[in-house]
Amino acid sequence: MEIVTKYFPDLTGQQVNQFGRLGSLYEEWNAKINVISRKDIEQLYERHVLHSLAIAKIIQFKSGTTVLDVGAGGGFPGIPLAILFPKTSFFLIDSIGKKIKVVNEVASALNLQNVKAEHVRVEDVHQKFDFVVSRAVTAFPRFIEMVQNKVAAKSNNDLPNGILYLKGGDFEEEISPYKHDLKVYNLRDFFQEEFFETKRLIHMTLKNK
Repeated sequence: MEIVTKYFPDLTGQQVNQFGRLGSLYEEWNAKINVISRKDIEQLYERHVLHSLAIAKIIQFKSGTTVLDVGAGGGFPGIPLAILFPKTSFFLIDSIGKKIKVVNEVASALNLQNVKAEHVRVEDVHQKFDFVVSRAVTAFPRFIEMVQNKVAAKSNNDLPNGILYLKGGDFEEEISPYKHDLKVYNLRDFFQEEFFETKRLIHMTLKNK
């Protein structure tokens, strides 16, 4: 938990409490439904919670912002972001129902009123959102195909509406066709831990009519 307050020192008491409870909640649910690897559950706050919160280092979602989390798994990045931005609405989806059960249980335990989660494929989501977030669920060109019609036209935040995509490793070839529409942030510029050395955050503007 200390790693979260180290980089986000201005949390409210309620947010500190909610972040603090994530560890025991995920340990409990992971024992029943495996959504995080056994190795990673021990590093939950660094590899999942803080990694998710990297998005907050490049944008502070304004009140009323809507966010779609595609391939949310057990709730990342959506759950940590929902704690940090209580006035932003998050819709978490995954094609695996048992993972969404964990999301719903965690959100309920933390009383996150701004989280909705459903077992549904992204192709079957018909509303539009300000941002689509994800943690490397597929190759980037495929992801763009999946979500390009899910983004609302009017931008209300400091960054234009579009994709916020957390990804690791070498993906220069994947993003090269889109380089004029995106910016890549190195997470090592935000966080000192070795885990973030090769991690990136892509913001890609999507212009829908």
